[in-house]
Amino acid sequence: MPDNFPAVEPHGSLQPIFDDAWFVTGSVVFKPLVRLARNMVVLRHDGELTLINAVRLDAAGLAALDALGKVAHVIRVGIHGMDDGFYVDHYGAKYWSVAGKERADGLTPDHILAVDSPLPVPNARIFLFELTNSPEAALLVERDGGLLVTCDSVQHWAPSDLMSFPAKLITRFMGFMQPAQIGPPWRKAQTPASGTLKPDFERLADLPFTRLIGGHGGLLDNDAPARLRESIAREL
Repeated sequence: MPDNFPAVEPHGSLQPIFDDAWFVTGSVVFKPLVRLARNMVVLRHDGELTLINAVRLDAAGLAALDALGKVAHVIRVGIHGMDDGFYVDHYGAKYWSVAGKERADGLTPDHILAVDSPLPVPNARIFLFELTNSPEAALLVERDGGLLVTCDSVQHWAPSDLMSFPAKLITRFMGFMQPAQIGPPWRKAQTPASGTLKPDFERLADLPFTRLIGGHGGLLDNDAPARLRESIAREL
């Protein structure tokens, strides 16, 4: 039976990050002929799965997800949210979101993310940007060297067969394709007039992590803070 949620877009398979943590790279049509890659992170604790930057999967992908555990939580840290409603509806998952991210589909958060939010996975905490024009968060998993999960604020762009050729040209023209890059359109939209986001990013780079994965791009598997500091020096 058809549903009212966005359709499944081309995506890859679940890839391990470390124990009880995976990611899958999906895609989204940004505009005609421009298909971008985007990532979902999956964390597991006590048989329950938490999805961050949700990407709707096809039947085979959902079966692989179900084999890991029960989808119980969906966390939205930034603007990505088009597939959140599908998982909340399909699994009855609890919805966590930063404040101020209104949704046209009326999906209401069960939990508003805060710095001291008790999260559904252990050894994890929320980082909140303090200087952005609208609320934005990141999630830090403090184990196995540390994993920082962002949305559009930091993106580690990498080659992807899921990106269309025009998308590859446009993103390069816009200044993407740098490691641990502060997203150029995101930075423009989120920086206050006559302001700077540098203090926020310096706090972010000081967190204890070695790996980073954003809402777009690929997994940066080592030296992520150093690459982020290079981006801060270059872009801010």
